[in-house]
Amino acid sequence: MSSKLRSATLTPDEDCTLDMSPMIDMVFLLLLFFLVNATAIVVRTDPAVRPPVASKGKAQEDGRGRIVVNVRPDGTYTAEDFGVILPGEVEIADLVKKEKAKIDVLGVTPKLHLRGDKDVLFKYSRTAIKAAASAGVDQVVFAVFPAAPTGWKK
Repeated sequence: MSSKLRSATLTPDEDCTLDMSPMIDMVFLLLLFFLVNATAIVVRTDPAVRPPVASKGKAQEDGRGRIVVNVRPDGTYTAEDFGVILPGEVEIADLVKKEKAKIDVLGVTPKLHLRGDKDVLFKYSRTAIKAAASAGVDQVVFAVFPAAPTGWKK
């Protein structure tokens, strides 16, 4: 009965309005939900390391569980924190063991993210791989630049 009364009292130039406040609240809640659940994975790169170009290179889909070891052109090793120079196989294995313990708690498979310079000998990369294997990490991801598509200018 009240709806008939209301429609009878409305003039034709009055519009019905929709309250958008609940919709805006819901959008902010969804935005907050996605921000809280998003994980930012940042791999800092050593400016002294220039990875090689690979024609079949592709981006890794899951970046979680990375243990970054850089192999510089002179054969020295650094961790993701560039101030830490790893003198040899024992120090690399210690770093990998420490990082593996942190990653295992998260329930993620740890991987050695090896960033070798394009001019470094493979024997240095092999040393890092062997050290990671002795620490219990058997998956290796090699960092490379993808080949530029044809038609690109340098």
